[in-house]
Amino acid sequence: MQMLMPEPQIFVERTLALIKPDVVDKEEEIEECILRSGFLILQKRKLQLSPEQCSNFYADQYGKVFFPNLTAYMSSGPLVAMVLARHRAVSYWKELLGPSNSIRAKRTHPHSLRAIYGTDDLRNALHGSLSISTAEREIRFMFPEVILEPIPAGQRARDYLNLYVKPTLLAGLTALCKEKPADPMTWLADWLIEHNPNKPRLQHPITEEEHQ
Repeated sequence: MQMLMPEPQIFVERTLALIKPDVVDKEEEIEECILRSGFLILQKRKLQLSPEQCSNFYADQYGKVFFPNLTAYMSSGPLVAMVLARHRAVSYWKELLGPSNSIRAKRTHPHSLRAIYGTDDLRNALHGSLSISTAEREIRFMFPEVILEPIPAGQRARDYLNLYVKPTLLAGLTALCKEKPADPMTWLADWLIEHNPNKPRLQHPITEEEHQ
């Protein structure tokens, strides 16, 4: 019986992470944990939100009993905003955070970040986007200058690799086999830099008169 193997998927998600005002002094510790967990930090900034900005950010929570306390807490001091990236970034970041209530997190997920750094249901130390669409909205809110382009996935990603990546990589590996250098990794890295098809090239040599 022929075994059906799933086709490889190339998909990198982005999510928003916030280090909330009461644990900003633990920024380095938290970032180290984020990097150890396989995330890349694409963007980072420290800022302080006004109560009005907090209200806009948490607009989906408007009308709930805790909303005034939430906006007051989030605007009480500087916070750190980060764009994190990795495969299934949204779900992995939520898993690393643990339950939103830090008291419950300490009981059920003692190794989660909210269990370690959080205090209670409100002061839970960190924020994470709930979904991919929420992450896009929140990233635009915290990083309005960032252009979020759609990341190719599935067939689009395979088409991109076949068209732009594989031909150059195959040529480089073929040259590597012929050359047989002592340090193949460094040699291949240098070869790829030199033969990058996207590297800008001069159409004609610049003469001394043109340069002057």
